[in-house]
Amino acid sequence: MHKNAILQYLKKHGQKIDWEIAAGTNIPLDEVRESLTQLSNIGEISRCIVTRFADGKPVEGMLCRIAGTIPPQAPGRKPGVPVT
Repeated sequence: MHKNAILQYLKKHGQKIDWEIAAGTNIPLDEVRESLTQLSNIGEISRCIVTRFADGKPVEGMLCRIAGTIPPQAPGRKPGVPVT
């Protein structure tokens, strides 16, 4: 379906949730979710189901990234790092 467009989007923008991918690629959300499932099944992406809250209401989505990539560390001190 739209596997190549979604892979290119994730390579350029990093970890994103399914509705962000749909908005960024102008692909309908149902088709994005179907393509993400196919990409996950063949090991091209890593995905997990997440719940985010919008206006106090839970919204479920698929958080995805290219398989084998690690998101950058958040700024600030990390646990276990000695303070000098």
